[in-house]
Amino acid sequence: MEEIEQATDFKNHTLPLARIKKIMKADEDVRMISAEAPVVFAKACEVFILELTLRSWMHTEENKRRTLQKNDIAAAITRTDIYDFLVDIIPRDDMKEEGLGLPRVGLPPAALGAPADAYPPYYYVPAQ
Repeated sequence: MEEIEQATDFKNHTLPLARIKKIMKADEDVRMISAEAPVVFAKACEVFILELTLRSWMHTEENKRRTLQKNDIAAAITRTDIYDFLVDIIPRDDMKEEGLGLPRVGLPPAALGAPADAYPPYYYVPAQ
């Protein structure tokens, strides 16, 4: 939040604000959107992508690879409760390919189907 407050150039973002606004307006109930709302959503998307990427990278390193793959993302989604809302978009092939439904050697029991607090978040919002 502090980073957003300190930002002076709200026009330049890595995620296109027009696209975010278009997605927000896809809901028929949304009539007006303030200028600040897409900026906040853009930052939230960046944090979400960072967190999911870092959790996926843990799976990549467990398999002694240096390239993040689709099945690493599937593993991060499957192993972390906070990503349960994404489970339906994971192709079943990816889950079978890595044996995500079965306990794996070398992983602590909490790693599979882990609650949200089993692994600490990689991004912390600075205290104010």
